[in-house]
Amino acid sequence: MSATARPAAPAGDLDPSRRNNLALISSLVHHHGVLSRAELTKRTGLNRSTVGTLVGQLVALGLVYESAPTGEGQVGRPSPDVRPDPSTAALAVNPEVDAVTIGLVSLGGKVQKKIRFATERIPTAKEAVNIAAAVIAGMRSELDASYRITGVGMAVPGLVNRADGVVRHAPHLAWRNEPVARMMSKATGYPCLADNDASLGAEAELIFGAGAGRGNLVYLNGGASGIGGGVIADGALLRGSTGYAGELGHTFVRTDGKDCHCGATGCLETEVSQSPLFELAGLEGGDAGQLEEALRAKDGPELAAEVARQLGFLGITLRNAVNIFNPDTIVLDGFLGVLHSLSPGTLEGLLRTQALGGTADKIRIHRAALGSDLMMIGAAELVFARFLADPVGIRELPGPAAKGR
Repeated sequence: MSATARPAAPAGDLDPSRRNNLALISSLVHHHGVLSRAELTKRTGLNRSTVGTLVGQLVALGLVYESAPTGEGQVGRPSPDVRPDPSTAALAVNPEVDAVTIGLVSLGGKVQKKIRFATERIPTAKEAVNIAAAVIAGMRSELDASYRITGVGMAVPGLVNRADGVVRHAPHLAWRNEPVARMMSKATGYPCLADNDASLGAEAELIFGAGAGRGNLVYLNGGASGIGGGVIADGALLRGSTGYAGELGHTFVRTDGKDCHCGATGCLETEVSQSPLFELAGLEGGDAGQLEEALRAKDGPELAAEVARQLGFLGITLRNAVNIFNPDTIVLDGFLGVLHSLSPGTLEGLLRTQALGGTADKIRIHRAALGSDLMMIGAAELVFARFLADPVGIRELPGPAAKGR
């Protein structure tokens, strides 16, 4: 069945068990991209007929569609493949010090569109919301014609209360106690959720990227708004008592260090920064890909010394993270991934010699697999996670799939 041809949606209320099973299957398909009915039966422990009925209901709801089976690795007659329906989507917003990026992400974590709106100065919370709302308004005819939007997710570089979407403190943006989720919802008409950008990045890499299949992961992202981090412990994001755990950019790394935006001195992000790397590359700005390309075209002791210096301080933070959290994987994103790629093996060597014996022996350091799409996917997942907990609610959303019902 195609993504556009669907039977009528099921009517009436479903019992809690059926709703939970629908949530389970829709989440599995969303996270894996494609699973056969046989694979869903194996993963859920449900019988084949029950899985078939549930998949049929999800098809009717417009959340998944079935396609011809590939038959790879299967014994006997292969069962149909179940795929996420791309017409169900979420909007994503990522404000930074030099731009506001807006994305459209469909089920399955696929970025359908991404628009980066550069700003001449650091945007206020109101300005960031207005920019995003204006871009979304410009997309509205496309959204109404082709998608059902489940909401807006915001990935903000700062301390964010996920429960109410209030940015308590975003030092690089100079935002304090800004109710950005409520502001965005009012400006766009869509429900909105907000959280820390690095926490969302960690969850996105765990589900769709370099951390897939791993339960203990430390993620660090480096960009124009400093360094953020997230920790996955036993498969779940470590949030802490107030939800702000993982601020590894403010790890203490130098006793005679510089003052930091957070009010302390000697933080990681005062010593490890993309600004001197852009200067050495001869660039005034750009993304991590442009930075890496420019740096690889350069050579000389000055560049090598700066890379070694920054990796040394980054190694201190990673050593502490390894000793405290005992992860099996470290994922580096943004310019931190560029640093790692310019001197492969350096960080691994620092961990082997400086971390406690036995904690660093089997750790693997990877660059983020999702690249420049990571924050869009992470912000959208914030919305999808809440929606897929009870996917029957899709019936209440306007969109192309609701027409004719």
